[in-house]
Amino acid sequence: MIFSKKNYERSVAFSQKAMDGILSFCKMCHPDEAILILKGKSKKGRIYIEDLVIPPFAETGTTFAGFPNTFLPLDTSYVGMMHSHPTGPAIPSLEDLQNFFGLVSVIVKSPYEDNDVFAWDRNGKEIRIEAGVRGPGEDGAGRDSKDDMKDPGDA
Repeated sequence: MIFSKKNYERSVAFSQKAMDGILSFCKMCHPDEAILILKGKSKKGRIYIEDLVIPPFAETGTTFAGFPNTFLPLDTSYVGMMHSHPTGPAIPSLEDLQNFFGLVSVIVKSPYEDNDVFAWDRNGKEIRIEAGVRGPGEDGAGRDSKDDMKDPGDA
């Protein structure tokens, strides 16, 4: 077969800045749901989230959060979205799956700490979150962001 499609195990990693921003934004919006667009990169099944965008014209309440994606500028760095569940589990509802955006949907449950963050694919399958991953420039060595996305097996 000339073009074979490799199936990689998906995982999600966050820069410390992005994780802190997600948790702070969720706490700030509580008791309403919070919603953000996730910016980053994806390579060989690994999704790296490095920045956040507040969606234009977002509407939120205690049981919903959404935005009209027709107002979004074309940006190839959008990898997904995040929203919070102020009450209940961090499991995607049918409506969450029907409004899926990008490669990953991150759901954060109250009380909004590091272990309250979960990632899902468009089929409702949980995606592993990599713990303790440092993002580009977070190690103080000034590495190029392309190096941070290299697969360890590529070296």
